[in-house]
Amino acid sequence: MLKINEEQWQVAKEKLRRKYNHLSDEDLAFKAGEEDKLIDRLSSRLGRKPSYVLFTIGKEIQDISSNRL
Repeated sequence: MLKINEEQWQVAKEKLRRKYNHLSDEDLAFKAGEEDKLIDRLSSRLGRKPSYVLFTIGKEIQDISSNRL
């Protein structure tokens, strides 16, 4: 299970917004402890498996200072 804090999510959210510009604020809404809901929602909107979404978010927060998508 992925654990995300608010600081990590703010950076990852902006990276995801640039990569997938069709995602809305509602799609990217996140509350601590509701990582599963976020993964399911993004999986549905991106048409990808939850494992892909987990990998993508994990990659974004692993190197939080990188500007790379």
